[in-house]
Amino acid sequence: MKYLHTMVRVADLDASLDFYCNKLGLQEVSRVENEAGRFTLVFLCAPDDVEAARTNKAPTIELTFNWDPEEYGGGRNFGHLAYAVDDIYAACQRLMDGGVTINRPPRDGRMAFVRSPDNVSIELLQKGPALAPAEPWASMPNTGVW
Repeated sequence: MKYLHTMVRVADLDASLDFYCNKLGLQEVSRVENEAGRFTLVFLCAPDDVEAARTNKAPTIELTFNWDPEEYGGGRNFGHLAYAVDDIYAACQRLMDGGVTINRPPRDGRMAFVRSPDNVSIELLQKGPALAPAEPWASMPNTGVW
């Protein structure tokens, strides 16, 4: 068995692509427009996985955008998406600079949580050993739920 992808329904494809690609740093590897089914599927992956994802050898996120408006509640009912990052502090700063709330700051130099525009919880984990605690992260409180 091999992990393939996680499907997340999104209400606003442009806002979701801005978050996942421009702010979180994922890259689009493929897209399916299905006029008969009235939906668009966009497959994204981490930058280090682009080549492998194009041949189905790396996991992806499938953003499912249904053309007819629907309400999606919760977002956390399946848990969260998780990504390893080279520098947890730089990743969180980039997200904050893009207007993203850091719900659980990386006080420990290892783990942080943010949410997508559709309220999906995303965990960021430091690759390798945790970084030394640093400000402003070490004293930053949690915001909302994660």
